[in-house]
Amino acid sequence: MFAVIRTGNKQYKVTEGDVIEVEKLDVAAGSMISLDEVLAVVDGDKTVLGSPLLSGAKVTAEVLEQMRTPKIIVFKKKRRQNYRRKNGHRQHLTVLRIKNIKASA
Repeated sequence: MFAVIRTGNKQYKVTEGDVIEVEKLDVAAGSMISLDEVLAVVDGDKTVLGSPLLSGAKVTAEVLEQMRTPKIIVFKKKRRQNYRRKNGHRQHLTVLRIKNIKASA
């Protein structure tokens, strides 16, 4: 059984027990969270699709940690113009473990 969920304007295919990294959610580590934006649930040969969301379906996940990605360097340069800009970026992420997938009743 798997589900397709949407969080942070991205879609994720998840099964029970998966550990995924999503864009930062404002919840404390160790707490449980319910993801209500479920787009599809597939259980064997039975497929339920939403238009766009499934009503009554939800995915329960445990928040493992809040983390940041390794730093990436953004460097812009225009040759012969004495123009150089260097910038760094670290994205904030939330690590989730999928506990339960509940299809609509």
